[in-house]
Amino acid sequence: MSDTKIRVVLVDDHPLVQEGIIARLENEASLEVVGAANDGRQALTLIAETKPDVVLMDISMPVMTGFEATERLRTEQPDVRVLILSMHENREYILKLIQCGAAGYVLKDVSSGELVTAIQTVHRGGTYFSAGASQSLFAQADPGLSVASEADSLTGREQEVLILLAEGASNKDVARQLDISVRTAETHRQNIKNKLNIQTSAGLVRYAIDHKLID
Repeated sequence: MSDTKIRVVLVDDHPLVQEGIIARLENEASLEVVGAANDGRQALTLIAETKPDVVLMDISMPVMTGFEATERLRTEQPDVRVLILSMHENREYILKLIQCGAAGYVLKDVSSGELVTAIQTVHRGGTYFSAGASQSLFAQADPGLSVASEADSLTGREQEVLILLAEGASNKDVARQLDISVRTAETHRQNIKNKLNIQTSAGLVRYAIDHKLID
């Protein structure tokens, strides 16, 4: 039924991109595109009017960027989930947008099926990163150094947990943001400590900074 559909707003300053994405989503029974905006400022007004569940947000736009709009939404519309949809694979962009409150980051070259999965995942309260975004996010600054082998031993989920822990999140915060149980978050935390041979929170923060996982 229509009232069970996930309500989506698309924010992108390229009309052809807007049309293409809407065309990719319009046949998906679980979704309803309720509006599209050309820049961040227009998006804030549209979102306040339409009350969507999920916002697909581009980064580079005139008037107000995706960074600014995402940060504003975290304060003004905290129940709205923001999923970044961008062509940029820049690791610093991805980290900054996570800090601004984005629930996920998907590159524009993903399939329609993956885009739908990403929307559904963030709507449920989880996080979603497409393969290309994950590779950029967890890439080592100096991949030739032997120290990278320790981080490479962490799974993608463990690296997500490590970033959140290093940014000060509690086990409950991690569980909520990654849509997992608190017990699972605790298990990931202990596995990370064991793999890296680091037993203090301060040590995890230092490790994440040294390996450029956070600023």
